[in-house]
Amino acid sequence: MPICGELLRGTLLERTVRHTKNCPKCARGEGHQVFVLTVTYPGGRTRQISVRRERVAEVRRWLSNYQELKEAIEAICELNHALLRPERSAAKARSKL
Repeated sequence: MPICGELLRGTLLERTVRHTKNCPKCARGEGHQVFVLTVTYPGGRTRQISVRRERVAEVRRWLSNYQELKEAIEAICELNHALLRPERSAAKARSKL
């Protein structure tokens, strides 16, 4: 299980930013690569957080930790759902025999 402090919910996006004036790189159509963490909140509000290139690997790891923990919680919940309805689980087990 991941370290609980190293969690992030959201999506890491790589975007290209283009300036309108006086940038030779943008004039050639290359633009500048930037990373953004997007997080959506209840009610549809979205927050974007710029991520420095040197922290991208760390952010990816924290996002992965969040997904692993979320999957573990979902598995535990499914087991607990089955425990709440033992008669239903027993009936399913008998029908498979």
